[in-house]
Amino acid sequence: MSDASEGTPAPQAARPTRRIDARSLRGLAHPLRMSIFELLGLDGPATATGLAERLGESTGTVSWHLRHLAEHGFIEEETGRGTKRERWWRRTGVTNELNTADFRDDPDTRGALSVYLHELVQLYFSRVITYVGEDWDDRWRGAGTLADWSDLRLTPDQLAALNAELMAVVARHTPDPGAEPGPDALPVVVQLQSFPRKERVTG
Repeated sequence: MSDASEGTPAPQAARPTRRIDARSLRGLAHPLRMSIFELLGLDGPATATGLAERLGESTGTVSWHLRHLAEHGFIEEETGRGTKRERWWRRTGVTNELNTADFRDDPDTRGALSVYLHELVQLYFSRVITYVGEDWDDRWRGAGTLADWSDLRLTPDQLAALNAELMAVVARHTPDPGAEPGPDALPVVVQLQSFPRKERVTG
């Protein structure tokens, strides 16, 4: 999910942060709710009808999940817009921080954590597949990248330091709230997955 991560969260200027607890994790850890939360983060406020059309679900089902997300503080109604029958929803202005170590020893939330992480990886994968399948001009194709590095050997502290440096780079390129983007600017997604790999002995 764009603002909840397994490790150190990306720095966010002037935004309050809340640490996801067991109750809110269970409220978010559902494939459809995570997809709704994702769309509201990427494309801004939307109605249940609009989200239902994009997700191929009924409006009633999406409305139920929207209320559930609101109950757990992930989204809120956009007041002054829409009608009693057609409400607009947006993400709250809070950075959600998830630390998996908080839940690994808790059997009551281990299942929700597993659902959340697997769905999060699927959302990341779907973003890349969408990008690969779309038609982009040469400028954007040349600017984007799909890369991996598998020849590093690091300690846990070194891996944490690497992640902190990478997130600091992203933060330096993140415009201040309210700043006007350039005339040819488009939304850009930066995805980072860095993790240890169990060593396999070949022979």
